[in-house]
Amino acid sequence: MIFHSKSLAALLAVICTATFTGGALAQQKPKPIAIGEVLSGALTAMKSGPRKKRVITYQLTSEPRRLPAPAGLCNLETGPETFQIVTNSDAEAAALKPFIGKSISLKANELSCAEAAGQMSDAIVSKWSVVH
Repeated sequence: MIFHSKSLAALLAVICTATFTGGALAQQKPKPIAIGEVLSGALTAMKSGPRKKRVITYQLTSEPRRLPAPAGLCNLETGPETFQIVTNSDAEAAALKPFIGKSISLKANELSCAEAAGQMSDAIVSKWSVVH
């Protein structure tokens, strides 16, 4: 292949820009979330468990967030992006149902990293309320 000096210089400029931009994006720190702050994103629901005892598990996908200490980044480079929303009653499940497949905002009152095998999310929100 033969490159002209102008096209070679343009190619090198593109490579340098892509390398610099990629490095800058990788070094951005995730936005922290404190207890009681709002967590927003798309809500999905999954059925799991044996056929007669199926439960619905809710998951919110957000921008990467850094949890309060000691959880921090949940052993992830960018912080968790998927949050399992724990429902403790039928009323809580009913509050989430209309938002499946849509964007939702939740006030996160208790957060932790996922630790048990089989958990579908990076982090767990065990106490929350819907923000209207």
